[in-house]
Parts: sequence; structure tokens; C-alpha cells
Amino acid sequence: MLPPLFRKAVKDSSDGRVLCLMKHPTWNCLVGFGLSRKPELEAQIDREEELAVRLGKDFDRDARSSQLFGFVELPFDDSGRFVMPDHLRTLGGIEDGLYFQGGGRFFTLWNPDELAKMGDDWAGAKAACESFLADAKAKGK
Repeated sequence: MLPPLFRKAVKDSSDGRVLCLMKHPTWNCLVGFGLSRKPELEAQIDREEELAVRLGKDFDRDARSSQLFGFVELPFDDSGRFVMPDHLRTLGGIEDGLYFQGGGRFFTLWNPDELAKMGDDWAGAKAACESFLADAKAKGK
């Protein structure tokens, strides 16, 4: 279920209730965002292609498009409930727990155990996640 702040941001940026989810390219988590990010992804491909041409490097626009647009569009209800496809659960290492982190252009969805493996620059997110887990355990969930 999308937490309220994330739900509002995605709803506002999708002109409705559509969550885009995909595997993060380097971290062992998922990335979520709204449909408004599509034009930004097209512009990113244009920039990357232009840079490759200037540097005399090969650039496979189709492969890069497939990577950046490899997200799944998922509807969610007014409560933020959505069904995560099994392949995304596997790619993100999502099991029992799910922690949402971030804001801006995208946010991340973490298995708490995977987040705990991140470096010191993730200290704030790890502390928040641990606090949420402790609260949930105290409530018997």
C-alpha cells in the first residue's frame, strides 16, 4: 500500500491513480514514480545519445529506451492499495516488509534487510526504517 504522502505525489503526477514501478539500476530496491516522468526519461535518452556522439562512443537508443521504459504501470485505489507483480517482488528482494524512502522525481521501495546493507550515507533512512519495524513489532503486526 502506498503511504499517504507518496500516494498524493503519485496521484498528482499521474493525473490519476497510476504508479510506475521498476528495478533500480544499481541499488537492490524498486523505484516508484508517476506518469509525468515519461517526458523526462525521453529527454534523458536524448542527452545520453548526444553525449555518446560527442565522445565518439556507441549508443544503442533502443536498448537504453528499453531499460528506462521497462517500468510497469500499476493502478491503485483510493487507499493506495496496488498489486505488485511477482517479478518485481523478486527483482527488488521484496518479502514481508516494505519501506518507502525519498521524494522528488522518484522514491524507492526497500526490503528492510536490503536497506540495512547500504552504507553510512543511508543512516537516516535506515534509522527511520528500524523505528517503523520496532513500532510494527510492538503493535504485534
